[in-house]
Amino acid sequence: MFSRFYPRLSIFRDCSVGMRGLPNYHLSCCVNTLLQTLSATWEVAALLEKWEAAGLRGDDRNVPLQLKRVLADMRGTQPQHAPHRDFLHCLHRNCIRLSTQHDANEVFLFILSFIQQQIDDKPLALEIQNLYKISMETQLQCLECNNIQSKGSYLLSLPLHIKEDHNSLEGCMASFFQHQELSGINCCFCQCCETKRPSRQGVRLRSLPRILCMQLKRFRNTLGSTRKLDCRDNCSYTLYAVVVHSGTAMCGHYTAYVCVKERWYHADDSHVQLASWEEVQTTFGERYGRTAYILMYRRGSREEGHRRSDLSG
Repeated sequence: MFSRFYPRLSIFRDCSVGMRGLPNYHLSCCVNTLLQTLSATWEVAALLEKWEAAGLRGDDRNVPLQLKRVLADMRGTQPQHAPHRDFLHCLHRNCIRLSTQHDANEVFLFILSFIQQQIDDKPLALEIQNLYKISMETQLQCLECNNIQSKGSYLLSLPLHIKEDHNSLEGCMASFFQHQELSGINCCFCQCCETKRPSRQGVRLRSLPRILCMQLKRFRNTLGSTRKLDCRDNCSYTLYAVVVHSGTAMCGHYTAYVCVKERWYHADDSHVQLASWEEVQTTFGERYGRTAYILMYRRGSREEGHRRSDLSG
């Protein structure tokens, strides 16, 4: 299920160019990269185009409205020097500050949250959320009476922890869904026993979204010091976008690889160039290397075609 991706390769179909770069404006590489991946996620732009946002007050603070405009400008035939500047200032007014380094996954989730809060067409806002919504169920089993308590929840990005040693995407996902034994101070309250008991906790998927976003959690905090794991990722699947982090946990830079019309591009702020699949494969990393941080791929039908590739070190 997780080893294939069936892309819809009709992005920028009205443009003479595959991708346009975005200048780095007050340390905006993080947002620049996310805009490139959102532009490649044609479903988001299509839903935003349905939104009739006329008459909104304070449109300079409305993130989904500014996102709608910048995505349209990025797809337009008339080149603009900095089509994302209003969007960046809008984020700044919503406490995602300019001239500050941000975590790409956190900003991505903030943008999705602003879409839910600031779009007045709530059914449409829900459609956008459902593009990324990973429905899950947490199960807690009492090890004394075997009673099982279940609770539904959802995520918009699947956080996968990278280990120090060799990794694979399948291995990271297996670790995420692995059952955990809770005992001692971690014992949970059992409704049947009416007291805290040792328990077994597990998570299972209820449904997968159209767009599956996975965050490779590479940063570790040890004794007050944050560091980045530049270990390899070995997995078999087909992508349409990769957010790449270069540098360390304290000082870094974001770029993106995006597949447009069956061709890979590397977007480094305003500089965009064609890239090979072999280059995308190098996003494992050595010291201060470029490492994949967010992976995005799309569920589709067989009629749309597919390409199976390996991302490995």
